[in-house]
Amino acid sequence: MSNDKIRVAVLVGSLRKDSFNLKLARAVEQLAPPELSFEHIRIDNLPLYNQDFDDDYPAEGKRLKQEIGAADALLFVTAEYNRSIPGVLKNAIDIASRPWGTNSFAGKPAAVIGVSVGAQGGAMAQQHLRNVLAYLDVPTLAQPEVFIHAKDGLFAEDGSIANEGTRKFLQGFVDRYVAWIKRHR
Repeated sequence: MSNDKIRVAVLVGSLRKDSFNLKLARAVEQLAPPELSFEHIRIDNLPLYNQDFDDDYPAEGKRLKQEIGAADALLFVTAEYNRSIPGVLKNAIDIASRPWGTNSFAGKPAAVIGVSVGAQGGAMAQQHLRNVLAYLDVPTLAQPEVFIHAKDGLFAEDGSIANEGTRKFLQGFVDRYVAWIKRHR
């Protein structure tokens, strides 16, 4: 492995300006070693996937595929909508993985995490996402699973995790994720 930074494409499955999942992504980045470089991938301006444009993708679809293709690893931070992954995230996955034979995700080590106001912390959405990623040949870190329950005081003013136990848990996740990336890179 070279001394170059490890490029991590971050896909946040929530578009809300004050998204808990965006905050979680930023907090995890604070815990990561400097060898990781995080790039948030824009997914809010993508057209709905349509097989008709498999021969000539719209510019935003091409951009998405290129950004995913250039990444060394993936970090999915997803909300849970109606017990599954948000449509905007599924749409981005469909665009970046198609047409057949041009899957931009294939072989890239990934992790799936999330935070939710629900007591299960987005567990159903994460399981659905893991099923999709398995089909797309994305080696996904299995443990630790990160289901964070959003409560008042979870995030400090500076965006870090305020609760020491949660911060230690997330640091353990980050350490395992970095090892996972290095093993699959």
